[in-house]
Amino acid sequence: MPEIAEVETVRKTLKKQILNKKITNVQILYEKMIESDPKSFTYNLINNEFIDIKRRGKWLIFELHDYYLLSHLRMEGKFFIKNKEDEIVKHEHLIFTFDDNTELRYHDTRKFGRMNLIKKEELKNTEAIKKQGYEPGEKELTSDYLLDSFKNKKIPIKTVLLDQTIISGLGNIYANEVLFASKINPFKSACKLTKEEAQNIVETSKVIIEKAISLGGTTIKSYTSSLGVTGKFQNNLTVHKRENEPCFICGTKIKNEKINGRSTYYCPSCQKGD
Repeated sequence: MPEIAEVETVRKTLKKQILNKKITNVQILYEKMIESDPKSFTYNLINNEFIDIKRRGKWLIFELHDYYLLSHLRMEGKFFIKNKEDEIVKHEHLIFTFDDNTELRYHDTRKFGRMNLIKKEELKNTEAIKKQGYEPGEKELTSDYLLDSFKNKKIPIKTVLLDQTIISGLGNIYANEVLFASKINPFKSACKLTKEEAQNIVETSKVIIEKAISLGGTTIKSYTSSLGVTGKFQNNLTVHKRENEPCFICGTKIKNEKINGRSTYYCPSCQKGD
């Protein structure tokens, strides 16, 4: 699944390729992906143009003159730039045609991605955006904020880190990496974290996400190259996808166990339980 670093990479790449081109046609090949009324969606996009692309957490926010197009890639969504003459292939569900005969095509094998066209003044009240927590690196993401968010959570900290209303943008890969860097056992109840551990999460999440963004994200099975960009952060993973391989710090074999259905990689020695 694309996480904050991968979505940021998509944002930056698209900004270089599609801004200020007039949209001459919109083809919706799978209507369930569109949360707006499909007819209004198409009508308000044609003859419009993308003037900027922003991001909040894992949401891409395409800015038009009077609207925002919200896009969430979910598990396997990808954007591709193609020529108008190129064959429409399987799993291409939404196509924006521009006045230079290029097209922005949304490809999603599992059809989980979602798009919604809203008026600009509605953005701050849109539930998907309003409920997002703070992102790694934002000044509001402090140890006190985390401790307050964790205080009633008796569930594993790994599960809580995936809650987008607390920290926005972290997914399974980076949650595993942040917990290892913070020396926190992923099974530990969030409400039992110390102030020092919360501060470690603040600091390590910032460092890891900044590094991942600088390297174009992590290219693995659930996030592969699109838009001509292949991430390189997979070469910096310390625990994720390293089951039974030696820990880089202590040499203990990395474990992989399920927490709330998510594969959780950790070092049982460096991340000892209580």
